[in-house]
Formats: sequence, structure tokens, C-alpha cells
Amino acid sequence: MVDLFAQDEAGEIEELDAYSRAVSGVAETLIPSVASLRVGRGEDRRPQGSGSAVAISVDGFLLTSAHVVAGSSRGSATFADGSELEADLAGADPLSDLAVLRVQSGAVLRPVVLGDAERLRVGQLVVAVGNPMGYAGSVTAGVVSALGRSLPTTDGSTQRIVDNVIQTDAALNPGNSGGALADSRGRLVGINTAVAGFGLGLAVPIDATTRLIIGALIGEGRVRRAYLGIAGGTRPLPGAVAERLQRREAIAVLEVLEGTPAARAGMKTGDLVVELAGAPVGKAGDLQRLMIGSAAGCQVAIKVLRGKQLVDLEASLVELG
Repeated sequence: MVDLFAQDEAGEIEELDAYSRAVSGVAETLIPSVASLRVGRGEDRRPQGSGSAVAISVDGFLLTSAHVVAGSSRGSATFADGSELEADLAGADPLSDLAVLRVQSGAVLRPVVLGDAERLRVGQLVVAVGNPMGYAGSVTAGVVSALGRSLPTTDGSTQRIVDNVIQTDAALNPGNSGGALADSRGRLVGINTAVAGFGLGLAVPIDATTRLIIGALIGEGRVRRAYLGIAGGTRPLPGAVAERLQRREAIAVLEVLEGTPAARAGMKTGDLVVELAGAPVGKAGDLQRLMIGSAAGCQVAIKVLRGKQLVDLEASLVELG
């Protein structure tokens, strides 16, 4: 006689083992690369802030959250093997809540592999590694609860929305800020940035836009952004236009701010932006990526759908102060 209960139990154990193997594998990969970060604020430089940081290069660069290092220029990073390294701030970008530090003394780090948050799907397994409550190397697991969330950030009087933020139910605590969010293959797909409520954590995605930001922080210590001057959101293109342009989405102009490059270019509320500087745009992230770096100070062509007509405009982008 076949014991069906025993078969079901064996199947459950097998599934649990597969889940455990995935989480354990990620933990084994990431724990050596995630540090407990202590930063000093004020003239006395006593440790007054803490969080986590992730090694992203063998030659000493660490990635963390900008709010973790706000008001400080130096700190110390302690890794799971007990090594403690002094670190200097290479650059911070409050508008993406990302910052880069570099450890001193020529230490060789074990970097993570950068993934692509654009490939994530709701329900996918993710693993968070960080330093909550002072417990270094803490691991929690969960799923991607939602994608495309928005996170408001500020830098003085300048405000910005970080798009495509990852929402996860992996348990996060305040000390997780700056720590790693990884997929089941141990690739870094996000930097944990906020605890938004019980069972609700947010992470800044690692994608094409944030890779540009990280590169700018490493190379220049800051991020240069061009400024267009619109408030917008993703909207579907009408069928005939979508077929003609071979894309489905555009950015709807919800507001044109007075006195901005967009206003001077003749953009209007209700326009659908389909192209900027020769590149297609369909999501806010596309537009933000094109605004980073050398675009500031340039004349750029903009193609918009106005009513049923495609209209060509030209804007002189200025650098965001």
C-alpha cells in the first residue's frame, strides 16, 4: 500500500530544501561582501550613525545609502571576518539615495556581482543582507511584493522621485539601510533604503540609471543632472502611433513648469514625449537616465505626440543646481 501522506511530506521537505539551498547560497555569497558601517558626524567624528555597505569593486569601493552617510565624510566598515577598515566618502547623491565610499590602506575587497532590477518579477525570491540592530551579516528572505514604487527624496530645496523602487516583504530594520538586496543567484539588484511599515521594505534598484549614478560618484564624486522641467508619467500610445513607432508607451506631460527648458521649447500639458536626443522614452526612468551626465548644457531634440500629430521641438537643457 502506497503511503500518500509520506509522499506529500517528502515533497514538502524537498521544496523546503530547495528554498533553503537558494537562500543559504545567496547568504554564503554575499555575507563576505556586506559590511557594518559606522560614520561620524560633527567635528569630534565620534560614531553617530550606522547602517550597512556593499563592496562593489576589489579596489575598495563600497555602495551604501546616501542618508546613512549624510553629514559625514569618513567612517569605518567592519566585515564578517572581523576586519575593520577606515573609509572615506567618495561621493553621495541624495536624489537617488546612493553613496560611494572607498576604504583606505589598499585593502582588497570581495565585490558582489551587479544584477539588473529590470529583470525582476513580482513574487520572485529576494534575499536581504545587512547590519540591523548592530548584528552584522544578518540575512532575511522574502519576495518582491511590488515593482515600480516611487520614493521621494530631497537635496536641500531640490526634490526628486526615485522611480522603479523595489518593494519587498523581506524583514528590514533601520540598520539594513545601505545593505544588499539580491536575487536567488546572489546578484545585487537593490540597496535597501527604507522600512515603510511592518512587512514592507523598499530598495533603490540597480539598473541602467543607477549604474550611471554609481559610475559618476566613483569618477567625479558627484552626479551632474540636466533639467527639463516637466512632471510626467508613463502612458500607453494610441494603437496606430504605437505600431508606427514600434513602441507601446510614452511619457505624458502632466505639468510644464514656468521658465524651464521645457516651457521655452514649447512643450504643453497633454503632450506625449516619445523621443529625446534620438532615444526612445516610455518610462520616467528612461528620461532620468538621459538627464544624467553630459546632457547638461546641451541642445536636444524632443519628439512629442500632440493630439494626432508628431511634433519636433528643441530644448536647451540646464544643469540641476
